[in-house]
Amino acid sequence: MQREQNPVITLAHGNGGKLTHDLISSVFLPCFNNPVLSELSDSALLNVHGQKLAFSTDSYVVKPLFFPGGNIGTLAVAGTVNDLSVTGARPQFLSASFIIEDGFPINSLKKIAESMAHTAESAGISIVTGDTKVVENGKIDGLFITTSGIGYFPDTFQPFSPDLIQPGDDVIINGTIGDHGIAILAARKDFPISTHLESDCAPLYHLIDRIVTSVPPGSIRLMRDPTRGGLGTTLNEFVQGKPFGILIQEEVIPIKNEVQVICEMTGYDPLYIANEGKVIIVASPEVSTTIVSLLKNHPLGKNTGIIGKVMDRLKGKVVMKTKIGGERIVDMLAGDMFPRIC
Repeated sequence: MQREQNPVITLAHGNGGKLTHDLISSVFLPCFNNPVLSELSDSALLNVHGQKLAFSTDSYVVKPLFFPGGNIGTLAVAGTVNDLSVTGARPQFLSASFIIEDGFPINSLKKIAESMAHTAESAGISIVTGDTKVVENGKIDGLFITTSGIGYFPDTFQPFSPDLIQPGDDVIINGTIGDHGIAILAARKDFPISTHLESDCAPLYHLIDRIVTSVPPGSIRLMRDPTRGGLGTTLNEFVQGKPFGILIQEEVIPIKNEVQVICEMTGYDPLYIANEGKVIIVASPEVSTTIVSLLKNHPLGKNTGIIGKVMDRLKGKVVMKTKIGGERIVDMLAGDMFPRIC
């Protein structure tokens, strides 16, 4: 008889894939269960005395703290702004909590705080409260940051939902996949890789607001930022348990040559590499061309494209049509990619 292993947390529980979802469904949902949490949106959608609000929180443990294209502070602000923005909310206020290791250089902390201020200003929001804790040397890896954010919805806004998705809808992304994850991997110097690639870390509020305010209510079905777990895992979240699936086209998925080459060298699949400046949009085909045009005219959307379609024949699956004409199932990330990516 095979002995059952003691259940413990592994690094794979933090990769945003299948084990992360299993952890949420087996531990957190049963303990904290309520109608708001059960939606499992990037932000909680709240109604406070008639005002519709979005509320989000996230922790950042990226290694290294400084990387090409940003640092942990840039990431913390942009990540929370994006989690609010993809719900259709207008971000307003952020909090920031710092856990700092004894001996951490004050000059480095100042640079990170300045990056946070600059990123918040570019998104039109304010950091209005926070907290600081210091722990013994060696107990953490320099600095961890937790940010929370609040945004509001216009009175006429129609919330996005997977339940609004219909067969025939288009799947859109605003640019190349895998830039952030590969930039972090290269910065760690775990592999003999030399690249000028930078993280795509950026707040997307102004990009997203451009399309939300330009197309009819309800024509955008759902938006998510494909961070941990990447494009493949996020698309699986859209179709899980649904009577439809998504067919994506490999040849039209935007990816930089550097990312493709490094993934081939390391054995990683770019579909599961983290992004920090991308949004996936599921929209009615009647407005998808308009959305693509609007995004292409924004600096963060120059490589926007329609990468797939919602199909009723696939039923709960994500399938990719390959460049050679075959089809393969794109499942939710199950293994352990590289940790400490955000």
